[in-house]
Amino acid sequence: MTNTEPAQPDENAAADRLRQELVETIVKNRADIGRTVDQPILEAVRTVPRHLFTPGVSLEEAYADKVPIMKRDGKGVPISSVSAPWLQATMLQQAQITPGMKVLEIGSGGYNAALIAELVGPSGAVVSLDIDPEVCERAEKGLADAGYDDVVTVVCADGEFGAEQFAPFDRILVTVSAPDIPPAWVAQLGENGRLVVPLRMRGLERSFVFEPDDDRLVCTEFELCGFVPMQGIGESRQRLVGLHGEDIVLRVDDRQPVEAESLQKALEAPRQETWSGVTVGGMEPWDDLDMWLATVAGSYGYLTATDRGLDSGLVELSLRWGMSAIWDSDSLAYLTLRPVGDDRTDFEFGAFAHGPHASDLADQLVVHIRSWNRNQRRGDGPHFEVHPKDSLDGDLPLGRVIEKRHSRVTVSWPPTPGRTGQAN
Repeated sequence: MTNTEPAQPDENAAADRLRQELVETIVKNRADIGRTVDQPILEAVRTVPRHLFTPGVSLEEAYADKVPIMKRDGKGVPISSVSAPWLQATMLQQAQITPGMKVLEIGSGGYNAALIAELVGPSGAVVSLDIDPEVCERAEKGLADAGYDDVVTVVCADGEFGAEQFAPFDRILVTVSAPDIPPAWVAQLGENGRLVVPLRMRGLERSFVFEPDDDRLVCTEFELCGFVPMQGIGESRQRLVGLHGEDIVLRVDDRQPVEAESLQKALEAPRQETWSGVTVGGMEPWDDLDMWLATVAGSYGYLTATDRGLDSGLVELSLRWGMSAIWDSDSLAYLTLRPVGDDRTDFEFGAFAHGPHASDLADQLVVHIRSWNRNQRRGDGPHFEVHPKDSLDGDLPLGRVIEKRHSRVTVSWPPTPGRTGQAN
């Protein structure tokens, strides 16, 4: 439905039913991982007509718990979408928005801004910002059609600079993948404010909640997420290093050196396998392991492959979307899993490696897996802070320092009670 004509009664009834079903899906998905969603957020999902913000998309697709792609660039890469409802609900839960707040959304589309408008109420205000005039126009039309244009102000500008004319904000929500946290976002965050941002670190993206503490930002929680990349002056996309044309690709961040030709040759060498003895249940989350590897390994990226890449037999990926990888000048190793036991519900972590130093790299990866299992597994997880670019090393917490254009992000791992030994 594109809203060029008034909705028919049966369409309205179908949309009402689909919104209720969407709420039930969100509740179930969050419950499956032990999380909840506050009732005001669920009521907002029940209320806002999502289909008015997805022109050209069927009613059923608009209310499915997945991502409608609204625009692609010249190479077919998605650059604008309406985020999956579960992820929008997750970030709104992280934001803890209450009536009367002023909220800045960076990365528009209209629907999420309408949800925020429901949460802030008539006494609050929402500024929804996007760099793409077409996205802004679509957002403005959807908001007007849905009746939220009196609460939401759409601004067409580069999100790198925020919206100073409306600052300060009680909450800033970023709905694009951000390579860094620009100074403007920190400056425009009000006292006791909260920044929710999908920040990318060493190629891993998480939706972080940051709160100001003197001249730094401190993370209070984070969740898995995925967004289209930020555009504008702050754009910094991951490098895609082809190891078998475009069918096997190493995703690399933070300007890490990669000898592409050498690693291409490495993949053609026989595979080395090394297993850790560390197992995981089929439904047990282990995303902290990826972050641990990104923290302790000298090189870190994500190995991905298309169906043709997998059919080539050069790589075998346990997860369809890719696996953590480390490398040196001429060899590559990546994380893998194999089923163990008769019922095949548990899996053992290991390493597949190729190249002249395959055995050494596989051993390194397995040592990191065992260290995570021994010292950090089921602990409190990593602690993140964002510090000004001019911060001195001695003033930073112990751990990995990730250098960004505007900031220095630190990742440290508090010791798990009752365990000894920690690698940073």
